Amino acid sequence: MKNIRNFCIIAHIDHGKSTLADRLLEHTKTIGERDMMNQVLDDMDLEREKGITIKSHAIQINYPSKGTNYVLNLIDTPGHVDFSYEVSRALAACEGALLLVDASQGIQAQTISNLYLAIENDLEIIPVINKIDMDGAMIPEVQDQIIDLIGCKVEDILLASGKSGIGIEGILEAIIERIPAPKGDYDAPLQALIFDSVYNSFRGIIIYYRIMNGVLKKNDKIRFIASGMDYNADEVGVLKLSMTAKDEVKAGDVGYIITGIKNAKEVKVGDTITLANNPGLMINGFKEVKPMVFAGIYPVETDAFEELRECMDKLQLNDASLTFELETSQALGFGFRCGFLGLLHMEIIQERLEREFNQTVITTVPNVGFIAYSSKGEKIIVNNPSEMPDPTRIDRIEEPYIRAQIISSPDYIGNIMTLCLGKRGNLLNQSYLTPTRVELTFELPLTEIVFDFYDKLKSQTRGYASFDYTPIGMRDADIVKMDILLNGEKVDALSALIHRSRAADFGRKLCEKLKELLTKQQFQIAIQAAIGAKVIARENISAMRKDVTAKCYGGDISRKRKLLEKQKEGKKRMRQIGNVEVPQEAFLAVLKLD
Repeated sequence: MKNIRNFCIIAHIDHGKSTLADRLLEHTKTIGERDMMNQVLDDMDLEREKGITIKSHAIQINYPSKGTNYVLNLIDTPGHVDFSYEVSRALAACEGALLLVDASQGIQAQTISNLYLAIENDLEIIPVINKIDMDGAMIPEVQDQIIDLIGCKVEDILLASGKSGIGIEGILEAIIERIPAPKGDYDAPLQALIFDSVYNSFRGIIIYYRIMNGVLKKNDKIRFIASGMDYNADEVGVLKLSMTAKDEVKAGDVGYIITGIKNAKEVKVGDTITLANNPGLMINGFKEVKPMVFAGIYPVETDAFEELRECMDKLQLNDASLTFELETSQALGFGFRCGFLGLLHMEIIQERLEREFNQTVITTVPNVGFIAYSSKGEKIIVNNPSEMPDPTRIDRIEEPYIRAQIISSPDYIGNIMTLCLGKRGNLLNQSYLTPTRVELTFELPLTEIVFDFYDKLKSQTRGYASFDYTPIGMRDADIVKMDILLNGEKVDALSALIHRSRAADFGRKLCEKLKELLTKQQFQIAIQAAIGAKVIARENISAMRKDVTAKCYGGDISRKRKLLEKQKEGKKRMRQIGNVEVPQEAFLAVLKLD
């Protein structure tokens, strides 16, 4: 066990984690030249297209140093704030972490939050400055920032470039020297922490785990402590570029197990695997993930609901931070109310359903969870506009607040302040990390962050600002339910919970947008935004007029009049029975409202 090292790579988004992982694999010849490509560990098409990591990926490297063969288990983690749950789980399987900082950008918000996650897990931190061969590299300034942040010495900071392969040897040596070997006892009862799982249509669910104590052998009878179920270990092994079967996996190792489980509900990430005949104790797993944004996902064809349910179960295995429950809508039929960690997470889930499972889905307006207190003192959790109780019964409503850390250069302080104060924010603190970097701390309602805050922040600061947030609890707010009516009928999928001060503005924009997107009918369509019975905005789509008098030439005017009267009667009847189709673009347009 003294020759095993488990480590992960953490950094802000785009600081070069996956590129550095590529170089480490190439340098240690873990991957042959034929298999080598960019982002080799990112196995989803989506990850390659967007150039981001969505899932943590584990791989085992063999590396000889000073006459000893070492086994290094590397986990490459995502950098985006929406996937920080993946990072926290990867950290639980490691003893050390490479903290990457981009030489041209310095320390950013997600660097700090990932660093705190690593320190909470008592990991050994190895700071690495990446991209040192770039023209804009500010190596001395970034070294000072790292020393201020983690209090290390200058000589502890490694300089490297993932692209050109500078400093890779030094990083591998530092991993062996500085990261402690895993502690564990081969003879103790088996304890293995599940940190991930994937669904394979041929072999069932494949579980990834890190063994803390004991030995797991092929054909052992195993037990999942949380669910209390027993299974047979059909195959165990370690994760190279593909899965490599072994007869046994020992304490300190990261590996996989196949038991032929088909039901997604039986595997929980954070559960402990032990032996059925000699059970060990439960390991403290991970905190339950708290979804931040809620949205409905519905199949386009109502009879595809069961198929969508199966796909959601399989997807949840691969992404433990997705939560969902059943929901029905008058406009869209049966579907699911899903909880996401952020808007990017929501977008990725929708894309993955379409690509990996061939499901075309409709997503409703995202919103956050509120708590309503009735006049009798009952507490009602509202994750969905249709759950909102009657306004006459509500005593007060509370909305979730967050503390946001924004790190930027001082040139953009004015823009950031304008943006945050316009989102009902409250400035708590402003501190200069260095003369060229300032950290602003705001309290903001989560509702205001959900839609387009991150995009706006990036555009206001030319992409320099970095943003991270932590929930700080619930506060009283004046939240109202805004309905959209088409010809007097509510479209429940377009309802939104919104602060009263923003409702009129939002309603007007939404009506204008719907006017562009809905197709004309042969009768007039009235689009209204209403709070309760009070209409706050209205747009009309005029009727498509068929020229019924075209066949009249000359003759008496009464003939034309008769045809026009007949048309008027028909239109009246049409309006009574006609219904308006709302296209998928209309639901998506709500997200892109400025």
